Parts: sequence; C-alpha cells; structure tokens
Amino acid sequence: MSEQNTAAPAPDTTLVVQSRSEETRMAAIIRTLLTRRELMLVVALIVLLIVMFSLSAAGVTNGPFNGRAMAGNLINVVPLAMLALAEMIVILTGRGSIDLSVGSMVSLVSMVFGFMYGVWGMPLWTSIIGAVVVGGLLGAVNGALVAFLGFPPLIATLATYYAYWSLAIVINDQQPISSPEIQDLYETARSIPIFGSGFPSIPAGVFLFLIPTVIVVWYLVNRAPLGRRLYAVGTNDVAAKWAGIDLVRTRFTAFVLSGAISGLVAVVTVGQFASARPDAGNAGSGMALPAITIAVLAGVAITGGIGKVSGVVIAALLVTWLNAGILLLFPGNHGTQFQLLALGVLLVGAALLNGYTNRKYHIIG
Repeated sequence: MSEQNTAAPAPDTTLVVQSRSEETRMAAIIRTLLTRRELMLVVALIVLLIVMFSLSAAGVTNGPFNGRAMAGNLINVVPLAMLALAEMIVILTGRGSIDLSVGSMVSLVSMVFGFMYGVWGMPLWTSIIGAVVVGGLLGAVNGALVAFLGFPPLIATLATYYAYWSLAIVINDQQPISSPEIQDLYETARSIPIFGSGFPSIPAGVFLFLIPTVIVVWYLVNRAPLGRRLYAVGTNDVAAKWAGIDLVRTRFTAFVLSGAISGLVAVVTVGQFASARPDAGNAGSGMALPAITIAVLAGVAITGGIGKVSGVVIAALLVTWLNAGILLLFPGNHGTQFQLLALGVLLVGAALLNGYTNRKYHIIG
C-alpha cells in the first residue's frame, strides 16, 4: 500500500496578520488620544458641537445653538480659562498643591478695584495694576502658608477661601459698588464684530484679558526659567533640590502668580457685571470648582509636573459650551443643577483618566 500524505495544510496567516495590524493600529490611536490630551479634547469638542447642532436643528433645545450662541458664550470662557491657568501654575508644583481661594480672591479684589476706580477716582490703568498687585499679595499669603510654614495647600487655601470671602462681604457692608465709572466698564464685556458684520461678534474681554494672559502664562511655563523650575519641582522635588532649585521660592512664586491672575479676573468680572460685587467669585458654585475641573480635564496632573496651556484653553471651551448646551436642554434651575452634575462627572472622569494614563504610559498631556 502506498504511503498517504496526511500532513495538515499550512494555516492561512493573512487574517491573523491583518487582525494584529488592526489591533496595533487601534492601540496606537488610543495611545495617541490618551497621551495627547489636546487631541482628545478637540475630538470631544467636535463631538459635543455635532450633538448640540443636531439637537438644535431638530428643535429639541429651547433656543438655537449656532455660531452666534457659541461666540456669545465666550464671555464665560474668559474668567474660567484665566483661573484654570492660575490653578495649573499652582498644581504644577506638585505635593498636592491646589488653590481653593481663587474665587474668594476674585470677590475681594473686585471690591478693592471698585473702591480704587469707582470711589477713590484712581485712573483705570492704575486701578487695574493695583488689582493685580493686591491679588498677588493675597496669593503671597497662600504661598507663605504653604511654602514657608509648611501648611498643606488644601487646608491653607481653604482657610484663606473663607477669610477672603468674609473680607469681601464686610468691606462695604455687603453692598456692591455700582458707580457710573464702574458701570461704564461694561464696554469691556460687549461683543464686537471683529471679522465683519457677517460673522458672530466676539466679546472684547477675549482680546483684552484672555489672550494676553494666555500668552504671558505660556511664555512663563514654556520659555522662562520659572517654567523649568515649576516642572522640575512638580516632577521630583528631591532631584530639583539637588539640582540647586529653591523649592520654597518656586512654590511661593506659583501662589503669587495665581493671586495676580485672580486679581485680573476680578477686573473682568466687574466689567461683566457692571458692578463690583462681594460675591463675584463665589456666587452659585463659585469659580474655584470649574477652574480646577478645567485644569484636571486639560491633563494637568494633580501630582504635579505635567500640564499644557493649550490643553487648558481647549478644556475651558469644552466646559463652557457644554454648560451652554445644558442650559438649552434644561432651562431654569434644573439646568444649573445639571451643570453641577456635569462638572462633578468631568472632574472624577478626568482624574481617573489621568491616573490610568500615567500608570499605563507614564505620561499625560
């Protein structure tokens, strides 16, 4: 009997290779999205806009969600993005650094600015510089408690949160300052047709306050020696100390900058409200929670040493337009409550995502 060939046919590896190739490509996409936070935020922003435009076209929303509505809501981006940048500077220094007092600093400095410009008759630019200086001094108190006295940042800034808010309330017997000079500042909050009458108007505060702040902060953290110290201290403060970096001075400077930016935000709020209000930064849920949420959502690692200005700006746009969409879907008090829910979900989700990305890829942002 002749011997039969019983060998099994060679397996077709084409499908296996193709499957592995697709899996590798998908893993690369996921890795890119997780490690390039700005790209992920852009994708999330595009998805949000598509959903809201679709719901608006279908008549589900209580008002139009279009280019004009988006441009109008940029007025809310200005203070939130600026305070998120202030939080980023502090958080970069690591050791759980965070500034819970930014909202109260806005409230107190807005009253001080109201007195300087609206009551004492000081020139506008002098009053603005004075507001920034006062904000820096308030931030210096936080920095002294944290950097020099060794207070935990959470406890130190929580204490000053209450202290500054109390001072803002009693400094003018709980009354706002609404002199004619203060009311005229509303011009800084008006929308102007930058690109012509056929395009949505942009709030003036975007050009007067937000863009200059973004440029200055970007330069400080990316080009100036201070930025290298901030990232070094936040990444490994022991190594930074051995490298000759003054840890105390660096952390103190971060809180001073946070206060200075908060002082400038106070000027923004006075213009938006046409009044210096003692609750400017604490009304509702306050400004601190949204600012921290935006910073964490932007990929700023709460452990320090990681974060980008571009991510903060995109995250601020995402949160602002998400809040605007929620109000269109749920009008009245229900919309405000859902905004708080969305902020909480974003904060927890962003923190979990940051932790997962850091463990898996050892980098965020």
